Amino acid sequence: MRVGELSRRSGVPIPTIKFYLREGLLPPGVATAANQADYDEEHLRRLKLIRAVIDVGGVTVAGAREVVTALGAHANDPLELLGAAQTAVEPRHRPDRTTPLWQAARERVVALIAERRWLIHPESPAIDLVADAIAAADSLGVDELLAQLGVYADTADQLAAVEVRAVLDRPDPASRMELVVVGTVLGEALFSSLRLLAHQHESARQLGAG
Repeated sequence: MRVGELSRRSGVPIPTIKFYLREGLLPPGVATAANQADYDEEHLRRLKLIRAVIDVGGVTVAGAREVVTALGAHANDPLELLGAAQTAVEPRHRPDRTTPLWQAARERVVALIAERRWLIHPESPAIDLVADAIAAADSLGVDELLAQLGVYADTADQLAAVEVRAVLDRPDPASRMELVVVGTVLGEALFSSLRLLAHQHESARQLGAG
């Protein structure tokens, strides 16, 4: 298909597609003339993936580029690809991680990992992200939230088991790798938005609202 049809079928404007091509997010098409190229279904699928991680997942263009690069570089290594996808959704602004409060929070996360016997790399960025949240809650005196850390971990455990099983059940490596990315980025958005709905429901139920 020409770029016009690619735009029509994906819903992405032609200038945006050309921007993605220049930035290396989308592989080039097959040149048919000096300023023309043909694109196929793989381009369409990749374009939809890019738009999903940027528009819904909230990933930056630079983060999307990292994910797309990782899809090619770690095509047979789901753990490496998972790390790249998780890095893409990390907050760009981080709190001070040198304070005693933060260090204590990180030690609490490490203890939680050991208690649950989770197989986690000791330098995983996710450890620091959990410590960020715990330290912030601790500084605000939100003891009710911290008391439910085990419940949060249980929920994460159950969800991760389902998501990883879904990846492994896919028939071919390429589609498995794509689901690693989609599950990491869009799964984050899906769970967060469903949690908002659940909060609304529980607030109405527990307050006796109609």
